[in-house]
Amino acid sequence: MPAEQWPELVGRTADEAVAVIRRTNPDIVRVPVLADGSLVTADFREDRVRVFTDADDHVTRVPRIG
Repeated sequence: MPAEQWPELVGRTADEAVAVIRRTNPDIVRVPVLADGSLVTADFREDRVRVFTDADDHVTRVPRIG
């Protein structure tokens, strides 16, 4: 079963996170990297995982499908 969330990625770089997400769930089409606190739409998409990062490009929230 493909992964739906990646808690182990918190603290890793955005590039590392994107690579792991794409490798562990090939159904994911979009992996936008966003600054933590960015405004986003509330729609749910099964083909998207948002990666939120701090000023040093480290993941700040658990990436999850949506």
